Amino acid sequence: MVAPFDYRDVTWERLGEEVFDLLVIGGGINGAGVARDAVLRGMSVALVEKGDFACGTSSRSSKLIHGGVRYLEHGDIALVLEACRERDLLRTRIAPHLVRAQRFLFPVYDNDPTPLWQLRLGLLAYDALAVFRNVDHHRGLDRKQVREREPALLVDGLVGGALYYDCATDDARLTLENMLAARSGGAAVLNYVELQALEKDSAGRLAAALVCDRITRRSVRVRARSFVNVTGPWLDVIRKLDDGGAPPRLKVTKGVHAVFERARIGNNDAVVIRGAGDDRVMFAIPWQDRTLVGTTDTYYEGDPGAVSVNADDIDYLLATVNRAFPSADVTAADVVSSYAGLRPLVAPEDELDESAVSREDSIFESPAGLISLGGGKLTTHRHVAERMVDLAVARSGRRTVPCRTARVPLPGAGGIRPGEVYSDPPASNEEHLRRRYGALAGELGGLMAERGGRLADDVCDLEAEVLYAVDCEMAVGLEDVLARRLHLGLRSRGRGAGVATRVATLMGERLGWDADEQARQVESYLTTLLSR
Repeated sequence: MVAPFDYRDVTWERLGEEVFDLLVIGGGINGAGVARDAVLRGMSVALVEKGDFACGTSSRSSKLIHGGVRYLEHGDIALVLEACRERDLLRTRIAPHLVRAQRFLFPVYDNDPTPLWQLRLGLLAYDALAVFRNVDHHRGLDRKQVREREPALLVDGLVGGALYYDCATDDARLTLENMLAARSGGAAVLNYVELQALEKDSAGRLAAALVCDRITRRSVRVRARSFVNVTGPWLDVIRKLDDGGAPPRLKVTKGVHAVFERARIGNNDAVVIRGAGDDRVMFAIPWQDRTLVGTTDTYYEGDPGAVSVNADDIDYLLATVNRAFPSADVTAADVVSSYAGLRPLVAPEDELDESAVSREDSIFESPAGLISLGGGKLTTHRHVAERMVDLAVARSGRRTVPCRTARVPLPGAGGIRPGEVYSDPPASNEEHLRRRYGALAGELGGLMAERGGRLADDVCDLEAEVLYAVDCEMAVGLEDVLARRLHLGLRSRGRGAGVATRVATLMGERLGWDADEQARQVESYLTTLLSR
């Protein structure tokens, strides 16, 4: 096994020595998808991410792979068709270990903007657009049936509802597995490497990028034939490095989620709820013994790296939860954790309500050859990557094999049957590992012998997983593990602060941290939590 920093050193040398077919800028779900697609076509690929993989939008979603039933309301038929097709591919073939069916209940009240007949007609269209590839067809419910299924729901004004199916996922791990697949295919991928400048040849075409390792502060010039900008909310920042006069293309909106103890909320399935004061469609989603509530949707201006949850966001979510589930009576003290993410939507020509801005993606190319992505969704990342790599191949003139990502499963998918059922909480360490890593769970066998205990009595996460995150998943900072590899930063009350010192000690064994560095990592992690 290659030691973590040996891997970084070897990859860094590759960045300076090779001329790559493609340089991918950005390590979220779309960047990881592009890198995976390109290596499967036989291209040489480099990818740089200025933070950790999935540290931005790609780990701050509603953690759903969904066909976009609410997009029908805005007439986005093409987007729903694409999303339903991609959802089915992910659930059945590409990532059945990470994308699992989730039942939703959509209650209807007498003052709702969508009457019961319209909801049922819309869900019929939803099933049809999915070519009836859903886990199951939708089913209408009368008032009594809704109350039986979700007794904690508001009763006043309840008319009826419907059941339908979408999918839930681990967004950060879906991103990471795409990245690991790209790396195993030969891509040179590095986190904590920031783009500083773009260089052009005598014809005005992009030829190289100057990048800096944020850990060691070393810099290198990376040469490539094609350049892809998939930096999400930082899209326009990178475009200006290519063309200082490039007009903005994004209209960024902020989405906030809050996590509660599920027993306090009382939902059994995922429940569609309406935002307090604006009737925005939101969700209360089961997440093991937690309930994830969100998301908000407000325009955001400012530094994408400084996005945070404020008191107004929490007040809005609390009011929404308490209206939908009156017996919950939650306050700010009941919030286990919260997080804010940014949607990099393509700017509309006319000013629109935040929720009405199209969620469709847009791919555009600069005169110098920078291929950029605006918009995009977690669900459709594979197809977006296919289109971007198609364009890169066409511009480079390189001959490659056709796209294979719809047929090749992710590393952890081998031998996993769609719809495998797990207990909540997991009945054993083995079940916990299979649920998180799928077919890759066996790789932790040796580490379990080395460090087989749990990090704490009240969590399922294991000490061996910390070592695995460093040895095999390119984690180099405490937040990488607590926030994205293990999710203790979201699921644990205190956001993992109670185990931070233990995790820092385990990481230090692999990364050579002395006591001062371990303490600094813990302090940095806790400071980051307070700033959000």
